[in-house]
This record gives sequence, structure tokens and C-alpha cells, in this order.
Amino acid sequence: MYIHNLNPTLLDVGPLEIRWYGLAYVLGFLLVVWWLNKKKDQLGISKDDTWDLLFYIMIGVIAGARIFEVFWEPSYYLSNPLNFFKIWQGGMSFHGGFVGIVVAVWIYCKKKQLDFWKMADILSIPAIFALALGRIANFINGELWGRAWDGSWCVNFKNTGGGDVCRHPSTIYAAVKRFAVFGWLVWLSKKEWTPGFIFWNFVFFEGLGRFIVDFFREDTLWFSLTIGQWFSVVMVLVAICVFKTKYKKDCKMFWRA
Repeated sequence: MYIHNLNPTLLDVGPLEIRWYGLAYVLGFLLVVWWLNKKKDQLGISKDDTWDLLFYIMIGVIAGARIFEVFWEPSYYLSNPLNFFKIWQGGMSFHGGFVGIVVAVWIYCKKKQLDFWKMADILSIPAIFALALGRIANFINGELWGRAWDGSWCVNFKNTGGGDVCRHPSTIYAAVKRFAVFGWLVWLSKKEWTPGFIFWNFVFFEGLGRFIVDFFREDTLWFSLTIGQWFSVVMVLVAICVFKTKYKKDCKMFWRA
């Protein structure tokens, strides 16, 4: 058993406070810029374009993540709509952030007349890595507790409000899952596929992984599943439909490889 006693604040000097969670977001955004610059010739964009796109992504992820967070805590946000803007208090939905980024990138690509699916494929790789970093930051914060479990690697979150009980470190499970998906997407990127195939692999495996990991997470259940699992079911089903209708040749190529 491990008793969680990690400090969520990396640096605290007077009015300046740097938290691990915020650092994960910063590193994620910088990783996206670095990756886009590395692939800019392939995408037909300039260095200035990468920073413009980053601005769209930042707006998309923050707006989407906060809007979807209402599904998790409706009374908190609907009772006082101003709570929606208090992003420093936490509360960022993955599914909402995902939808926000997709919409933002689509708008940017349409504006610049770029290939959205090619852009989506390229962005999927740094995005899933950044999401893994985010789950590690969640663990450092001592939040999103796992379900009660008295196993050899269980974690007690009594210092962060999780009660004096040992639990699954579900955020670590989620991070490992995302690092695994990252490795899979990197492997796929070394071969030629129809634009969008890598992106839909991201959607399918992230959705499937979230569905599985949430069985170890303490959360409100709706018809025996968490809200995150229901959203993930949609991701998986949509991805399967797209694979069957748009990427039959790619799927056959994969099985032959």
C-alpha cells in the first residue's frame, strides 16, 4: 500500500505558483508545436501557422473540456454559471476537450484550405502523449480516485479527500494505456495509410481503453456504466463504422503486414 502524499505544486514563490497539472498542459502544447514544426513541410504550413493553430487548439480544448464537464457536475455549474470560467479549480473533461480540438482544427483547416484528415493523423500522436502526461498530473494531484481495492499496489488517498481506504491507482492505469496507444500510433505512422486512418485508430483505442479503465475508477454510474464509459462507447462504435465504410483497404493492408 502507498499513502499518497505528493505535493501538486511544483514551485510556490510569493504570488507565483506552478502546479504539475498546469505544467502538463504547457508541455503538451509545446510538444504539439514541436511536432507540427517537424511535419510542417508535409502539411504545407509555416512556423507562424503552427502557432496560429496552437491558439485554435488551446481555445478548443479549454472550451470543450469545460462544456462537457457539466455532464459530471450539473448542479455545480447550473447553480452558478460563473463556475464555468473557474478553470483554475480543475474540472476538464477528456471527451469535451477531444471534441473541442476536433472542431477547432477543422475550422482552422477549412480557413487555410488544408487537408483536415492529414492534420488529424499528425496531431493524434502528440495529443495522446500529452493526455498521458495529464493523467500522471491527475495522480500527483491525488484526484480521480480509483475504486476501493486492497491489492499489493493500492493507494490510499486520505490526504486528498479519498477517505482512509486503499484504492486502484486508476489514473496510472489510464496513463499507461495512453502511452501504449502512443506507441501504436507511432508504429502506424511509419507506414502509408489513407489520411484519417491513424486518427480513427486514436479514437478507437482511446475509447476502448477508457471504457476498460473506468471499471477501476470511482465514479457515478448511469445504467451500470460511468458517463465516461458511455461517451467512450460512442467513440468505439463510430470508429468501427468508419473503419468498415472508409478504410476497408487499410484494414486489409494492416492484417497482411
